[in-house]
Amino acid sequence: MDVRDREGCHTFWMRAVLVETFGRPPHVTEVAEPDCPPHAAVIEVRATGLCRSDWHAWRGHDASVRPPYVPGHEFAGVVARVGADVWSWAGGERVTAPFVNACGSCATCREGRQNVCPNQTQPGFDRPGSFAERVVVHHADVNLVALPDAIDDVTAAGLGCRFATAYRAVATRGRVAHGEYVVVFGCGGVGLAAVMVSVAHGAHVIAVDVSVEALTLAGSFGAAETILSSSGELESRVRALTDGGAHLVVEALGRASLLHEGIACLRPGGRHVQVGLLAGRDAMPEIDAARIIALELELLGSHGMAAHEYPPMLTEIASGALDPAALVGRTIGLKDAPAALAAMDRPAPSAGTTVIVI
Repeated sequence: MDVRDREGCHTFWMRAVLVETFGRPPHVTEVAEPDCPPHAAVIEVRATGLCRSDWHAWRGHDASVRPPYVPGHEFAGVVARVGADVWSWAGGERVTAPFVNACGSCATCREGRQNVCPNQTQPGFDRPGSFAERVVVHHADVNLVALPDAIDDVTAAGLGCRFATAYRAVATRGRVAHGEYVVVFGCGGVGLAAVMVSVAHGAHVIAVDVSVEALTLAGSFGAAETILSSSGELESRVRALTDGGAHLVVEALGRASLLHEGIACLRPGGRHVQVGLLAGRDAMPEIDAARIIALELELLGSHGMAAHEYPPMLTEIASGALDPAALVGRTIGLKDAPAALAAMDRPAPSAGTTVIVI
């Protein structure tokens, strides 16, 4: 059924998680469905991931977020309604979307870099997010991604941020090659995904974390070696395991100290990809520029993945080469989301990611 509304999208009430004050426990309540501009689509949310970025927003680390707001930025669902100017979608399609909703028309977007669009909007940050029964995706023709039947909603809920971010960080920005040594710092959702992608592309992976449980999970995903970072002598241990240094380091936690360690662990010509958000006291870290120059190192940022880049990743998932479902540690209901978000102040109750099923 074509659910296009040439007069705009209707508004009605829905359940959602609402953050009214930074750092204070949010709550589930009834809110009005967000407006649907002519270029947008309303998505009925089936599942949505609980991400470290949601915690940063709730803690007030992101200047674009202003309470009261609805968090959540990675999700899977069904197109419920489209705006008058949307032509690629009619309604009923299973979809996901990058957490960056690009404008699709600026110079950066025309270059194919929609993930760093200067006119971007982000659900859960500068507009209502996916911890709700419905969420709006702006510029739907540019940003929606069709989901294969082989990928279920819970698995797909982690693709819009963590898994897609890790995939692009390793495969595109990091240019991982078969036989290379890759060190992944931080084995949360992004880090574990980075381990999985690196292994699938033929790399020898060393996983580093403070959690024995997270390292055990990284080992089950193919990490050849694991290092408990609290044990010390990290640089020398990495060098011994990598025949003189890593080809690629992925920092997936967001710590200035790990940025320093990552650069120190690289061999000449190595690449450091910074994925973890550096906030608070870590926001402006000093770096060893002399080492970067002397060894011709590459220091790279990586921010999400544009919708047009999804097909190779989806193909690998559908074929079984990648298994993001294995990253899911637990599923919870919407009523449990506020407590789960607040609990991210403390060590995770279990390894793996949390997905909220609506």
